[in-house]
Amino acid sequence: MTRHVLGDVETHFWLTRSVARSMNVSLSEAMAEGRLTSEHYAEMVTRCRASQCNDRCAIWLSQQQSEARLAPDFCANAQLLNGLKP
Repeated sequence: MTRHVLGDVETHFWLTRSVARSMNVSLSEAMAEGRLTSEHYAEMVTRCRASQCNDRCAIWLSQQQSEARLAPDFCANAQLLNGLKP
């Protein structure tokens, strides 16, 4: 049985928010508008923690000079984030 170790919750909370922010997606607004539940938000952070791509994510974030049209392909939350994009 393979056991996956989850990454640090605080790191992945901020990575998730940062990717969303780089796409001009406010997760707080999406929750306030009923487009994202707190349970889905928690699942997003957990999915990020399990993805083991935080180094790639940090590099991607550092290269963003303008609003990102889409989440990076390797992002475990890409589909959901792309769906929340205004």
